[in-house]
Amino acid sequence: MDKDYLILKRASASRPSGEWNDDDFGVLANGEVVGRIFKANAAPVGSPWMWTLIFPHHEGRTRTHGYAAAREAAMAAFAKSWRRE
Repeated sequence: MDKDYLILKRASASRPSGEWNDDDFGVLANGEVVGRIFKANAAPVGSPWMWTLIFPHHEGRTRTHGYAAAREAAMAAFAKSWRRE
């Protein structure tokens, strides 16, 4: 599987412990959790979805997190950072 292939997996299925809501997702690449996309409680007006790469994947990327108006836009921004575009 190519490293650029990203999938979303509900947090309740991608993280073993804790209570997760339906608006919380792990981002997986090659079967490994590499980030998270979730609806944040504190976010800029009109951009409730936050995306973030987990720490081991920050190197060489200028943006490691951000906010978006929709989950799909957060995923697109995540992918752009992941691919170092």
